[in-house]
Amino acid sequence: MSITNRLSTSISSSSSAFLGQDRHFKIRPQNVFLPPKNPRICKCVATTPTEKTAYMTKVSRNANMAKLQAGYLFPEIARRRAAHMLKYPDAQVISLGIGDTTEPIPEVITSAMAKRSHGLSTIEGYSGYGAEQGEKLLRAAIASTFYANLGIEEDDIFVSDGAKSDISRLQVLFGSGVTMAVQDPSYPAYVDSSVIMGQTGQYQKDFGYGKIEYMKCTPENGFFPDLSTVSRTDVIFFCSPNNPTGSAATRDQLTQLVQFAKENGSIIVYDSAYALYMSDDNPKSIFEIPGGREVAIETSSFSKYAGFTGVRLGWTVVPKELKFSDGFPVAKDFNRIVCTCFNGASNIAQSGGLACLSPEGLEAMQEVIGFYKENTEIIVETFTSLGFNVYGGKNAPYVWVHFPGQSSWDVFSEILEKTHVVTTPGSGFGPGGEGFVRVSAFGHRANVLEACRRFKELYK
Repeated sequence: MSITNRLSTSISSSSSAFLGQDRHFKIRPQNVFLPPKNPRICKCVATTPTEKTAYMTKVSRNANMAKLQAGYLFPEIARRRAAHMLKYPDAQVISLGIGDTTEPIPEVITSAMAKRSHGLSTIEGYSGYGAEQGEKLLRAAIASTFYANLGIEEDDIFVSDGAKSDISRLQVLFGSGVTMAVQDPSYPAYVDSSVIMGQTGQYQKDFGYGKIEYMKCTPENGFFPDLSTVSRTDVIFFCSPNNPTGSAATRDQLTQLVQFAKENGSIIVYDSAYALYMSDDNPKSIFEIPGGREVAIETSSFSKYAGFTGVRLGWTVVPKELKFSDGFPVAKDFNRIVCTCFNGASNIAQSGGLACLSPEGLEAMQEVIGFYKENTEIIVETFTSLGFNVYGGKNAPYVWVHFPGQSSWDVFSEILEKTHVVTTPGSGFGPGGEGFVRVSAFGHRANVLEACRRFKELYK
């Protein structure tokens, strides 16, 4: 066989091997001939095929998105859980990480939603777009149930698809030019939405984002910041009962906070999503504090009361008394944001919300809340018996466990690896959460008991 024939055969064979001899590919036969300058020497030169470059637009990426650290906390936990389940396909993995409710929605509530849903298939019961601010009956029920005698009226209330969504709408309202303060640790949506809006500087490990005032909340200060050390900011995010620490601010502490905001001309965004879990005689609303309507917005949700994490229904209160520096009512601008960005909560979900606030619905929600609080007691008792310093649990469905000198993610990984239980690393809630792990009480009773048995085996 000539060198030319041998070369042609070799290349043809190599091509077939490279393509795995897939019969679906039609490979055009090639006769390769390289005329040598010297008839006794043939040089075979391998060339790399030109790589295709993916098409790119000319639109620049939002630089603020690049500031965000890794993924959002809870999707990152879900990713690690999924990887763990691939590694241990036969393990019974128990999730006490993300605060997702597990118990069924009470029938008095679902029956109201079913009735509204079936009504949509009739001429008489059908409705299309509703008011972006929410249905009048539900707004009135929220005002009378949660804000009776506090000076809050139904038109101060904006019904939404949940507090998390409203947090981002409020950030759009404030814009990129404001400064913000946040409890440290705190719910990560406050900080991440601030980063996306361009309110912050770059991230620094162990310190957090530049231009954010992190208000340290530690066991030493009772999880309430020393306001004398806090710099003035335009917006103050504050959650009570707190996620993740489970602590609740007292009336005196919230009075200090309102006074601090007034002195500095700041606006408080008060997250009361866990107010009905309160056992102590602490305020359930910032509007219980004199002057609160002049400095605060309050956001809340049915998610953790009625199991609406999937149904999606919440509300935000923007009092008429709250004004910008030029005297313009904040509520008017928020109304414009809502009408521009949102078509209103689902009419079926709003029927469920109205049923939640009926006497039977309120009683049913309290039973659900009571169930999760019993779970909390089991978890607190478990870690306390193992000698850990344990916080929270009394006024919120979260238990904040201290692992001094250890990395939160390392503790998370060890617990997952050795017990197949998912928790939440405290550092995901801010620099002040390092060395802590949050354990959620949202779970079926059998799972909570089994998880606690495994904790005892690990740390005995």
